[in-house]
Amino acid sequence: MSAFVPPYSLDTLLAIMERLRDPEQGCPWDQRQTFDSVVPHSIEEVYEVAEAIRQQNFSELRLELGDLLFQVVFYAQLAKEQQYFDLNGVIDGVCEKLIRRHPHVFGECEFANEAQINTNWEREKAKEREQKSAQSVLDDVPLALPALSRAQKLQKRAANIGFDWPDAEMVSDKVAEELDEVRAEQQSKNQEALAEEIGDLMFACVNLARKHHFDSETLLRRANDKFERRFRQVEAKAKASNKSIDEHTLDELEDYWQQVKCTEKN
Repeated sequence: MSAFVPPYSLDTLLAIMERLRDPEQGCPWDQRQTFDSVVPHSIEEVYEVAEAIRQQNFSELRLELGDLLFQVVFYAQLAKEQQYFDLNGVIDGVCEKLIRRHPHVFGECEFANEAQINTNWEREKAKEREQKSAQSVLDDVPLALPALSRAQKLQKRAANIGFDWPDAEMVSDKVAEELDEVRAEQQSKNQEALAEEIGDLMFACVNLARKHHFDSETLLRRANDKFERRFRQVEAKAKASNKSIDEHTLDELEDYWQQVKCTEKN
């Protein structure tokens, strides 16, 4: 019979983690894990949390947040074993940072609007980078971020020190310019140059999303969802025609696609 009985608490979770890592009585899989080996699981759990939120499945979200919390506890246990820090140190660090970054909530500072709050937030983050002896404002933008998210974060960091287009209209012009360069390289048949120009176009599109205060990763996810939803309906129409989808011409499939679009708009 398990020594762990409900109601459970954070202390229970910490005790379970210690038991899983116990050299004699623990789980062989958990025993052999390292900081590096746990990272892919952590990334997967973050995406599962995001998916539960996207689906508005809150019973599933409760479970996925538990899985994500376990990842934090796992890292804290590994750090404790190597005498780096423990979970209390993690909690202490984030509490100190949140209190310091919100002087208008926990202190006596007053800001007139959200823009001033954001400016103070970025100022505090800049101080933290200085304390880490950062050589660039871009130094701690994680390489492991999805490319769209990292592009937007890089652009935001540069914008914070004034390296930014004045308005969205100028960014739109930049998108058009990059598209023209893509078209030019398509004519040249230089695949390496074409790949670079397509990358520049994508980067410019992220910038346009940022200037309109959209998250580019979210926008592309929505576009993916829309394409999948519509294409599945195209497949259904093809199936209803009593011939396989690969027996249809492109014009026929495009006609189905336009029918689906019209149905959605109506």
